[in-house]
Amino acid sequence: MGEVEPEHQGPDLEAGIDIAELPDGAMLRGHVGDEPVMLVRRGDDWFALGAKCTHYGGPLDEGILVGDTVRCPWHHACFSLGTGAALKAPALQDLPCYTVERRGDRIHVGARREPARVGAPPPRAIVHPRSVLIVGGGAAGNAAAEMLRREGFAGAITLLSADADLPCDRPNLSKNYLAGTAEEDWIPLHPAGFYREKNIEVHLDTRVASLDPRSRSVATVEGTRFDADALLLATGAEPIRLEVPGADLPHVRCLRSQADATALVERIRNARRAVVIGASFIGLEVASSLRQRGLEVHVVGRETVLMEKVLGAEVGDYLRTIHEGKGVSFHLGTTASAIDTDHVTLANGETLAADLVVVGIGVKPRLALAEGAELALDRGVRVDEFLQTSAPGVFAAGDIARWPDPLTGEAIRVEHWVVAERMGQAAARNMLGFRQPFRDVPFFWTEQHDFALAYVGHAAGFDEVRIDGSLAQRDCTITYRKAGRKLAVAVVGRDHEGLVEELGFERLHQPENAYTLE
Repeated sequence: MGEVEPEHQGPDLEAGIDIAELPDGAMLRGHVGDEPVMLVRRGDDWFALGAKCTHYGGPLDEGILVGDTVRCPWHHACFSLGTGAALKAPALQDLPCYTVERRGDRIHVGARREPARVGAPPPRAIVHPRSVLIVGGGAAGNAAAEMLRREGFAGAITLLSADADLPCDRPNLSKNYLAGTAEEDWIPLHPAGFYREKNIEVHLDTRVASLDPRSRSVATVEGTRFDADALLLATGAEPIRLEVPGADLPHVRCLRSQADATALVERIRNARRAVVIGASFIGLEVASSLRQRGLEVHVVGRETVLMEKVLGAEVGDYLRTIHEGKGVSFHLGTTASAIDTDHVTLANGETLAADLVVVGIGVKPRLALAEGAELALDRGVRVDEFLQTSAPGVFAAGDIARWPDPLTGEAIRVEHWVVAERMGQAAARNMLGFRQPFRDVPFFWTEQHDFALAYVGHAAGFDEVRIDGSLAQRDCTITYRKAGRKLAVAVVGRDHEGLVEELGFERLHQPENAYTLE
């Protein structure tokens, strides 16, 4: 996860390369005119696609080939070699495709071409409901609406979002956007015109008060009723509120929505000293971004070692070293007891000057609708392997859903952006009758200052942490095991290995898939 390579890296593919230069199963980054292009060889088949992932511009030639797909090394998006189609989030836009011509012993890449939609339809009966209702405008809801159209669904799609803004790139809010290195127009996942073009009816700032699972209908707080043949519940999570005197003061903010981020950026303009309450991932990312803005930053957390339960003590200690090296001060083993207009009082009696306070003490799933509808719950909305709830025709995805994990054999609920998007995509397909079990391996990433870590798998608890390589040199693989069983892997500076580990987890419980790893 670094900076994108220059556009003209590699050979001029329009001028061509010798066939012998690219062995079977290999990828080559080059260019056609000013466009970065990747050439891929699969036996006697040659493919030319855009060389940069459409998510954040990752170098696809540094990823891996899996069957007839390529996966991005940065955030594990997946694309079709034959069509350039974005098959798995977080990428939502397709890659451009180019013509390929063999002339003697040379391969030449030409102009962009319209992608041929190759492949036979799934060998199953596809059921098209007349209409789909999506409750929630976050990662899962947006991905589901888009996937319905990708799969050819022509019926009505209605998306109800409690947010005032269109679906946005939420991971960016606490990272580049808050740090001031991402432009405003980077944040929406799609412009308003996209939803009009795809005939997706979006209702913003719309709060749903009740859900009737039998009729698959909802009523808003204003009394408007919406119903459909199939319904996706994707209400996400909400920040846990700090309940101390002064928590409702105007300079005390949380960060979940684009509106939260915009308000926070406005506050930053006149702030000099910030206190971040909560040493979660979002708290630490906010601390990093605020330091990049030049603010004095203090982080308050109940734990004594950063992220110990998630990443282990050694990684947690290293994260603290990174932050302190950038000027962040920590106050661990305590919490805030009161907030005033210009300072925060801690439970240990310490007082911290602050003209901005950001609260990041965790989130909780929004379960009120599911509870009121008497859907089966288990510290989340319980779904089957196809993401259907206990009510027929009602699906759930994202932060609220607890699904059967094939790796651990247990039901899990994960609050990760990529997981939510992929669940939304899977739920959309299953609404159409594809009956595809959701078996994606959980993935997330964090960026703090100049440090990046990617994580695959799910280790709710572990008794062994093994580090291969060097944290200090930012070149290592961290393995998390319980009772000798590998449950998760984090990588620093080894993006390719992260992809390999993800594929390894997939193969454990999907042996029927004919994956090919290069």
